[in-house]
Amino acid sequence: MPEPTLQPEPRRTHTAEEATPKELWLASLKLVLMLGGLVLLVLPVVQDLPVGATTRTSVLAWLLVALALYWLYSGLGYRPLLYLQLVLFSAAATLLTVKAAFVLVDIDRFSILRRIARDLIYGGLGCAGLNLLGMVYALVNRRRDPSRKTKDRSG
Repeated sequence: MPEPTLQPEPRRTHTAEEATPKELWLASLKLVLMLGGLVLLVLPVVQDLPVGATTRTSVLAWLLVALALYWLYSGLGYRPLLYLQLVLFSAAATLLTVKAAFVLVDIDRFSILRRIARDLIYGGLGCAGLNLLGMVYALVNRRRDPSRKTKDRSG
């Protein structure tokens, strides 16, 4: 007879769609603090790096990919927007990495890759803003109408 093994219960991802008002408020606050930290702390450091514009933007893009993965893992927002944000940041990071590889082999005339990647980064940041606005809207809407019930997460 095989011995029973204790396996941890799989972690269920929790997103803004099924969050209680308290969880929504905390997630919104975390998102604002992370975006504020990104703007106030990380961007000045990245801008001061002694490298070219492509490398600086590439470092920023890879940091945003890591941040988007964390937001997705932590459930800080609406899943479709988080996936779209991750795809946009990943595409930008990939384009910038390709541009940096071209520069390494002395092909300097592909600045369009950097411009497209910058636009993809702006699109991803727009998704983060929409995500935050959606969570704040849901929070205000739930406070205004307390009769609305959140989904039961026990099933």
